[in-house]
Amino acid sequence: MRFSSVGLFGVLCLASAPLAAAPQDDFDRCLAALQPQALKQGVSAAGFTRLTAGLTPDLSVLPLLDAQPEFTTPLWDYLAALVDTQRVDDGRAQLVQHRDLLASVSAQYGVDPATIVAVWGVESDYGRVFGKRPLLQSLVTLSCNGRRQPFFRGELLALLKLLDAGDLSADGLTGSWAGAFGHTQFMPSTYARIAVDGDGDGRRDLVASIPDALASTANYLKQAGWRTGQPWGIEVKLPPGFNAKLAGRTQRKPLADWRSLGITPIGGGALAPEGLPGDANAALLLPTGAKGPAWLVFRNYDAIYAYNAAESYALAIATLADRLRGGPGIVAAWPTDDPGLGRTERRELQTLLLARGHDIGAADGMVGTATRRAIQLEQQQLGWPNPDGRAGQRILTTLRTAPPLPKPTTAMPESTVFTLPPNHAAYVQSPAAPRAALPKLEGLSLIDLQGFPAWKVETPLASAAISVFGGQLLSFIPKGGQDLLWLSPTAQALPTPIRGGSPVCWPYFGRQGQGKDVPSHGFVRNVPWTLKDARREADGTVVLTLAPPTLDNLDLRLTMQLRIGRTLEQQLITENTGSTPVTFTQALHNYFKVSDAMQVSVSGLDGLSYLDKFEDYATPRTQQGDWSLNDPRDPGRSDRIYTQAGGRYVLKDPGLKRRIEITTQGSRSLVAWNPGEKGAAGMADVGPGWKNYVCLEAANAGPDVVTLAPGARHILKQTFNVQPL
Repeated sequence: MRFSSVGLFGVLCLASAPLAAAPQDDFDRCLAALQPQALKQGVSAAGFTRLTAGLTPDLSVLPLLDAQPEFTTPLWDYLAALVDTQRVDDGRAQLVQHRDLLASVSAQYGVDPATIVAVWGVESDYGRVFGKRPLLQSLVTLSCNGRRQPFFRGELLALLKLLDAGDLSADGLTGSWAGAFGHTQFMPSTYARIAVDGDGDGRRDLVASIPDALASTANYLKQAGWRTGQPWGIEVKLPPGFNAKLAGRTQRKPLADWRSLGITPIGGGALAPEGLPGDANAALLLPTGAKGPAWLVFRNYDAIYAYNAAESYALAIATLADRLRGGPGIVAAWPTDDPGLGRTERRELQTLLLARGHDIGAADGMVGTATRRAIQLEQQQLGWPNPDGRAGQRILTTLRTAPPLPKPTTAMPESTVFTLPPNHAAYVQSPAAPRAALPKLEGLSLIDLQGFPAWKVETPLASAAISVFGGQLLSFIPKGGQDLLWLSPTAQALPTPIRGGSPVCWPYFGRQGQGKDVPSHGFVRNVPWTLKDARREADGTVVLTLAPPTLDNLDLRLTMQLRIGRTLEQQLITENTGSTPVTFTQALHNYFKVSDAMQVSVSGLDGLSYLDKFEDYATPRTQQGDWSLNDPRDPGRSDRIYTQAGGRYVLKDPGLKRRIEITTQGSRSLVAWNPGEKGAAGMADVGPGWKNYVCLEAANAGPDVVTLAPGARHILKQTFNVQPL
């Protein structure tokens, strides 16, 4: 009936990597193709237009097709999350609160109250978790992308028909990634076929009406073959040497056959479940093998299974219902030394992690990236051979008695202390004109950009401009798009470093050992560069090789390569030409153009540790969710070095309707900077322009220093790829 358990996705906080958005024109063509089908289903033309106007794809739902927790989570974790003490206590309270309603529903449909409430509890945690994804957007996306498009197209058409007919309101209608919604998470086609009016108001509303939801759930189970007064199953014990190949939901035998094979109830006694005829058929379930819990299941188990075709899901409903009736729960032990945790235990674990200095946010029982990273750090400190970050009984038991974790060091390693090259001042004051003849290459020219001499590159795929002064990428415009980079309209006259574009900070980024006698951000951003080579590839992509002048008393040599095509690729290649190791830091100080800095966000940083310059890098913090300037810890500004960064980040800009994918190599840090309104007010070349950019800097900075042996080289690479949002 439904595709995923919203409750468990919320509990476990399963995340997926974001995908590039599909081109809007392809999406619009798919919608146009769906309209005739909708009209045949009885959706009005005006209704279709109204309900689909402004829809955009959300491709983040596609990875979830292959990440359903019913099939990817160990059963002991799955049931620990869904059949925990809190859900049992809350369910028993619901049985009391809705006693009269449940009695009426049970009498009408023949399904006992505990089973009805168990479905409610597993599906939405008794109405607390409906799912946050806009229902129409998810279903349209799945109808036009990925596998199972015909299935989701049918669900979309069913939803459009319900909305057009007025059964539901589209405003604020959310649900699971796959389209299930309401208190008991019906799919739209099931809603249309099975939902009933439980409160007598003339409407079937499973979102706002608990009576409608519970009655509809009972009706579903009745239609699926529920047999009044019969049990769903019984936990049993296997005899030694039992043939596990006899297990399986579809391999049914009479109870007498199972008795003859030596199967007995887990609590002892005769195998004669109350409410069943003596010759009833049963199937044996061994979901974790012959060494784990075992059940004989009957016809009512199949009715539960029909609600969502997964053994783990059906067992969650069935065992929760048993607990709501006062039963003891599963008796046999799981075949693992690390069973799962319920919410109360997860909150205890998070409280222990917080007490040990981990910045994981609130102890809310939601195991997300920050909690898993903290667990992984603890496992590493304990010397565990496989530090997987899993929240289980083993780490909880260990931390209850573990000694305090040593506080992490906050000191950033120093790079080599560079002295100002004797010839640096002369280069700073020299003309910013090119020092070599312009190579003869189609699409390559010299221009003046806001008063800055620059090399202009035009290709069939994109255009770019690189300042002679500082070798600084000033502009990159994909064909048919807008500039990815911001260049200050009030940039100061040379030799002041140019504000905007992508300044090259080298051979140091921050001070990290440098004195005040050297310029900020290195030696090469305020000297003229030389274009060493230019070539064109078969598809029109242009590759440039540039270098700053050779600086006296500096053993490091820098070369930069730019590849300008469908994407922008930039490499800083550093070589140690000396006889001793050299430690350095660096950054590509990218100023990305945005519609409004307060409205954009960056994914790829959730759960990472960062050091905050506004705190003098004193306390490691943990990023919670996407980065934005609306972070409640310090809203309106940012100057952070993210450490152990993964190298893939996505800048999402709803105003410009684009997403910029930034991938890096040779870097384990990212700098996120915007001074905010107050900080920008004192910067002549920023001022009100602070709202028009965010800096996301591919870097070797903070703890991420690079030490080069004599003769060795290091490559820092970044790639920009823009897609519609």
